[in-house]
Amino acid sequence: MKKQHSSLAFLIVLLFSASAHATNVSVVGLFSGKAIVTINGGKQKLLRAGEKTPEGIKLISADSNQAVLEIDGKQLTLGMGQGVSTGGVQDSDGKASATLTADAQGHFIVTGSINGSPTRFLVDTGASAISMGSTEAKRLGISYLSGQKALSSTANGVTRVYRVSLNSVKVGDISLNGVEGIVHEGPLPIVLLGMSFLNRVNMKREGDRMELTKRF
Repeated sequence: MKKQHSSLAFLIVLLFSASAHATNVSVVGLFSGKAIVTINGGKQKLLRAGEKTPEGIKLISADSNQAVLEIDGKQLTLGMGQGVSTGGVQDSDGKASATLTADAQGHFIVTGSINGSPTRFLVDTGASAISMGSTEAKRLGISYLSGQKALSSTANGVTRVYRVSLNSVKVGDISLNGVEGIVHEGPLPIVLLGMSFLNRVNMKREGDRMELTKRF
């Protein structure tokens, strides 16, 4: 009986560890119909369209600009040097976290979601809030025109912006509600993950990795 209990306890620990561990995927090479990826910082793997890794990462298609991967049943598009955290871990206090990997330029770009719709974020501690262009806001179904109007001074001059409240923002396993967002008129190349999100997480950087841990 004692041996049976020990085996059961080991199995529970093993299952918990497997389910809680985050899977971090980065694209490091792109070709027609093929992509080179790294998973959890391990060795590079060459995937051909239709192939799936033991971790369940499937390459749907690829060209010299981007790769379409199927992860956890969802299709995500990643460019060269971009990565995504498909899950998170929990620390001893049960707080969710996410691990990001820097690209070749040292930028932390990760695929997450706003109001349940996938989008790409660039971590930017210089941005006061999550910032995006109106083109992306429309794609995400954000009614920004009803938001608070303001003017913002940029390198290209003064532009009109709209302050909005985002119902939910998710990065890795971290999900936050009621996050301030700023929508700029016109397109922006990527959504900036600014301080309205980052102020609610702890940030820890080691080399080319950054760990975000939910505060509350």
